[in-house]
Amino acid sequence: MNQRQLQIKQMLDVAQEVFLKQLRTVFPDVSEMTIRRDLILLEDMGYAVRTHGGAVSINRFKKAGEDEIEYMVRQAENVDRKAIIAQKASHFIEKGRSVYLDAGSTVMCLAKLLTEMKGCTFITSAVNTALKLASTDNSVILLGGTVNPNTVACSGPEAMQMLETMNIDMAVMGASGFSVEKGFSVSSMYDAKLKTRIVEKARKTIILVDSSKIERDKAYTFCELKDVDIWVCDSMPEESVLEKCRQYNVLVI
Repeated sequence: MNQRQLQIKQMLDVAQEVFLKQLRTVFPDVSEMTIRRDLILLEDMGYAVRTHGGAVSINRFKKAGEDEIEYMVRQAENVDRKAIIAQKASHFIEKGRSVYLDAGSTVMCLAKLLTEMKGCTFITSAVNTALKLASTDNSVILLGGTVNPNTVACSGPEAMQMLETMNIDMAVMGASGFSVEKGFSVSSMYDAKLKTRIVEKARKTIILVDSSKIERDKAYTFCELKDVDIWVCDSMPEESVLEKCRQYNVLVI
């Protein structure tokens, strides 16, 4: 980090939150775009969570022993992008299918659009998704295991064991990061193991990842581009990424 970025980090550590207008005043000779890139760097390094108009210190949301952002924080991020993705993805959910719905705020946006669906079997590790769909005319199966309070999802040996008995027509997955080199990734080892097995078992895999997560690798890769059938994004990735998608016959919408 350079001196300016270190200073912004120190401001975050003290105040727990910074704003673009505030930072433009502190650094009058620096453009807003440069300051935004500074905040992106601090977020990528795990020090901050970007918000509309600034950033919040990660320390505000961390629980002891966790490096994931609380679900309620992620739910409030990139709301418009998630809504676009969910609307696109909803057209691929077919009546009578066995559909795995991954944990995560983007997939939860999709679940809200599926409440009128009938005749599906929805399998999920996400407690909130199961509750959302429980009163619909569908069968809902919640995987067991340990509930992560930051992701509101179950994982661990129990979830893996339960998964082995199931057949999945379609898996709708989320991810915290993506790069051509590393594939789709998340921060939790247990979540990554579960996601990997789900992708292996599914006949078709649809991944919901917005453009803000491209070129942002997390600690654990759970699948690569070649493992995905459809990638639903809010906007088209750059040409180098699209070329790789074409190479692996991945439909990008």
